[in-house]
Amino acid sequence: MTPIATIADRPLTDPFARQITYLRVSVTDRCDFRCLYCMAEDMTFLPKAEVLSLEELDRLCSAFVRLGVRKLRLTGGEPLVRRNVMSLVRSLSRHLGSGALDELTVTTNGSQLQRHAAELAACGVRRINVSVDTLDPAKFAEITRWGRLPQVLDGLAAAKAAGLQIKINAVALKGVNEDEIDRMVEWCGTEGFDLVLIEVMPMGEIGGEARLDQYLPLSMVRARLMRRWTLDESDHTTGGPARYFTVRETGRRLGFITPLTHNFCESCNRVRLTCTGTLYMCLGQEDAADLRAPLRASSDDRALDAAIRAAIARKPRGHDFVIDRRRQRSAVSRHMSVTGG
Repeated sequence: MTPIATIADRPLTDPFARQITYLRVSVTDRCDFRCLYCMAEDMTFLPKAEVLSLEELDRLCSAFVRLGVRKLRLTGGEPLVRRNVMSLVRSLSRHLGSGALDELTVTTNGSQLQRHAAELAACGVRRINVSVDTLDPAKFAEITRWGRLPQVLDGLAAAKAAGLQIKINAVALKGVNEDEIDRMVEWCGTEGFDLVLIEVMPMGEIGGEARLDQYLPLSMVRARLMRRWTLDESDHTTGGPARYFTVRETGRRLGFITPLTHNFCESCNRVRLTCTGTLYMCLGQEDAADLRAPLRASSDDRALDAAIRAAIARKPRGHDFVIDRRRQRSAVSRHMSVTGG
């Protein structure tokens, strides 16, 4: 006789029958860059007292793994600037060893990769995403405000030497780096990197920069790229929202993330956890669930598991990102660095 499955055995499934198998975790809202599309230069960061300890983040992530999440991505802010963050990576890697987790990955700006790449690989991290929006050192400094391109390139070299697969994330910015995208495709082909282009997202106030002035539709970018490159459609997926092509001339993948020109929500399998224990079921919606309270209320995980399931049961169908002259305000008030990049 087949046993009847209990609630605890059921996978995390949202109201639209999408199974939630991917958790993105912001381990800190702090960053050593101030990218002009991401945050204001004079950012106010969370008081340290509000941020979960690394042990609490481990327990939360492990609860999601127990409930069926198969992929964890550590993000920030810049995750690798958090003190002792590698102890969290080492601890979470036990789920890779047990087979409960398929993949543990990191999204980073690359500034700390030279220090940490080898240990990331030793912990079972197999691939990373690195944000590089330009190969021009002066323009890089302008976009990131505080970043230095040579430091990031050294980090990428260390990651390659450690055997990590590398995907470059580049935000397409009108009038800033749109004339470099061909060069980025060529560079990634030479280096053996995949490239993902991302439309700017209307999240948080960023000072003097207007979102509409930054916005470059990727439909236009793709059309331009096809004048030089042969883009073969690919069924490759990493569990994220990118639609992939293979660049025939380089053999590398090129992805497009288009929250504005093409809503990619129909197959969304992910949720986002902040460093304060707030769970956002959708990047582009304000509804959230407090997981810090049940986490700290008891060492027993039953209340925590119930809170996670209740949150997933509220996951919306999709986001409402819009950029036009009539809607100059951000779609959501929080910055990307708060939610997790």
